[in-house]
Amino acid sequence: QVQLVESGGGLVQAGGSLRLSCAASGSIFSINSMDWYRQGPGKQRERVAGITYDGRTNYANSAKGRFTISRDNAKNTGYLQMNSLKPEDTAVYYCNADLWVTTTSLRNYWGQGTQVTVSS
Repeated sequence: QVQLVESGGGLVQAGGSLRLSCAASGSIFSINSMDWYRQGPGKQRERVAGITYDGRTNYANSAKGRFTISRDNAKNTGYLQMNSLKPEDTAVYYCNADLWVTTTSLRNYWGQGTQVTVSS
């Protein structure tokens, strides 16, 4: 069974850092692209960062200069390094990825979400 497993969330003080991981497990060939989303209390889910198949990255304005998305193709894992965290970054963070489950089949998956809480 293919799934995305997230880890790395937690409670941190404002100004601190966390690194989220998103590992693709099961029978897959590779990750094509990956995005990180978040949903804060009472807010809509928003896209935070993305990385393409060839490593190009893009960020929401709220994340630029503080968050870094990366990937380790050998481990089929993506990361979101979050620095200078603010209370408004508090949210459930989700990874979303297009995975090559066969050499010709590309499918989209969501992780289960990981809670990030930033205290002031």
